[in-house]
Amino acid sequence: GLALLWLIGAPLALKLGLNAWGKTPSGLRLLLGTWILSGAWLALLQLRLVGMNTLLSCMVLVWVADTGAYAAGKKFGKTKLAPSISPGKSWQGVAGGAIAVAVLAAAWLYLDVYASESKSIYTLLKDKWGYLPMAAGVALLIAMSVVGDLFESLMKRVAGMKDSSNLLPGHGGVLDRIDALLPTFVLTMLLLSL
Repeated sequence: GLALLWLIGAPLALKLGLNAWGKTPSGLRLLLGTWILSGAWLALLQLRLVGMNTLLSCMVLVWVADTGAYAAGKKFGKTKLAPSISPGKSWQGVAGGAIAVAVLAAAWLYLDVYASESKSIYTLLKDKWGYLPMAAGVALLIAMSVVGDLFESLMKRVAGMKDSSNLLPGHGGVLDRIDALLPTFVLTMLLLSL
């Protein structure tokens, strides 16, 4: 259910924009937030049970996609992704993040040959379905990490906040550190469970 919420509900909320999210009853938003955070926590625990390499590869996928998107967006970003929600993000940044993750996946697939305990999400998906479906699954995870980031930006804009907290000064707050991980944990577990 939470995977469907991320796959359908979050993109729909982004499409409807700031006004629609602002008109959503606060009780429903609180319920959704509780469900999203709880589900991500359970998925994180499940990924850890699958293996530390699996959990780490999921987290690094998000961090590399975010870093690659930032670098490519700074250098080449011209076409805005969602200007009313997050004006700094561009389609060129998304492409840069995807390229960075492709390099990461190739390296991790190579290194997994030497892993003795657990395998990365790349190897697990490749072994389950083959290279092309693995690439499609990874592309989905990259896309949904962007959706998670944009969804958190949408919530901040509606709340009239630049940062989600002051706990991590200069980093936009705690939610900015985990926003892209929330859908990625859940959808990784879904892909591994299919």
